[in-house]
Amino acid sequence: MSQQRQLHLNLLFNNAGNFSSAWRWPDSDPAAFYDVAYHVATARLLEKGTFDAIFYSDVLALNDTPECRPFQSLEPTILLASIAAATTHLGLIGTISSSYNDPFNIARRLASLDHVSRGRAGINIVTTADAAAARNFGQADVFDHADRYARGVEFIEVLQKLWDSWEDDAVIGDKPAGRLIDPARLHRVDHKGRYFDVQGPLTVPRAPQGRPVVVQAGASPDGRAVAARHAEIVFTSAHSIAEAAEYATDVRRRAQAFGRKPGDIAILPGLVTVLGSTEAQAKQRAQALWELVPIKYGLNRLATVLDVDARELDLDKPLPANLPRPRNGSYTVFDKAVKLARDGNLTVRELIKAQGGGATMHRVIVGTPEQVADSIAEWFATGHVDGFNIVPDAIASGLEPLIDEVVPLLRRKGIFREHYEGKTLREHYGLPRPASSYATH
Repeated sequence: MSQQRQLHLNLLFNNAGNFSSAWRWPDSDPAAFYDVAYHVATARLLEKGTFDAIFYSDVLALNDTPECRPFQSLEPTILLASIAAATTHLGLIGTISSSYNDPFNIARRLASLDHVSRGRAGINIVTTADAAAARNFGQADVFDHADRYARGVEFIEVLQKLWDSWEDDAVIGDKPAGRLIDPARLHRVDHKGRYFDVQGPLTVPRAPQGRPVVVQAGASPDGRAVAARHAEIVFTSAHSIAEAAEYATDVRRRAQAFGRKPGDIAILPGLVTVLGSTEAQAKQRAQALWELVPIKYGLNRLATVLDVDARELDLDKPLPANLPRPRNGSYTVFDKAVKLARDGNLTVRELIKAQGGGATMHRVIVGTPEQVADSIAEWFATGHVDGFNIVPDAIASGLEPLIDEVVPLLRRKGIFREHYEGKTLREHYGLPRPASSYATH
């Protein structure tokens, strides 16, 4: 592999696309969000473009106004298993809530996915701040912010113990001796913590990658602490290079305090792309997508993020002054929305538009393939980002030009792979394969 630092690109799969109106675009199929063939076709296109991974977010409740846009419907690891069967190199990252799952079941599911895909699995672990999701799991409200993150940290630690509970050579298959497994290389974890009590070992032999790759998204102090301690890929949001620099410097400093090296973590902000043959065409496309956004959706979505009644928001006035942070909501999404509004002196309507119809907290770039490639290269050259989680405006007609026109430009700049040089997600990211923490041989 070339010694030159290489860019990483994931597709953040947000159903029809970033814009809440993407499903209404002429080339979009409104029912595609629960059609596995659509997901598989998208993954094959990404593999053609040598993307590192397809990355699924997830939600555990029907929120906002589901009549206005597609939502995360199919369970992500089931989709990823289908995609694994149809691809050979593409990484497979699924989002799992540590708030409403148990680590044994998730450790088994992700180790199974890693075997099925021959080493391409990754897990994005989130702490769910959604009251409707809480009620779907028998809770009256979400856990307190500090409890969510404390539970999340313990969740990751138990996952790692379970993945390590089989040593690499535990399966010996000694037919003459009648010994399938060497029990000395199989370990109970006997974890007894504040949130989980797990005996182990796992029922799945050690995964091809040793452990699936751990992804984490969070910008709050608690989120940064989790990323610094455990994440191998960090999903963040940044609207300027200065903002990206502050985040990367802080997370890497925190990671160093845990004995980790800067190269142990890849930092990938989200990036929304709106492409056109000319800048004017790209702007026309963005405006056309915006005009298809039901303002009801955008307003309700923003009200949910801000934890206010939608009736408190006047579309043609700025956000109300002194908005309090949600007590147990997502600090990151709230902070990004408020900062974008305040910095740009935006009205509520303008804020909804700037967020692609109320759908994103990420930077939006509207322009030609050359402008998008130049922007990606400029950010990457700073060293503060290692790549991007890209969200096309509308996947049906926005992903193919990204693959066919932007990727070749990045290759010409010498910062993105011409072909896959490894087979596993760890190899794509240059991450080491961890040894079992229980290994004695």
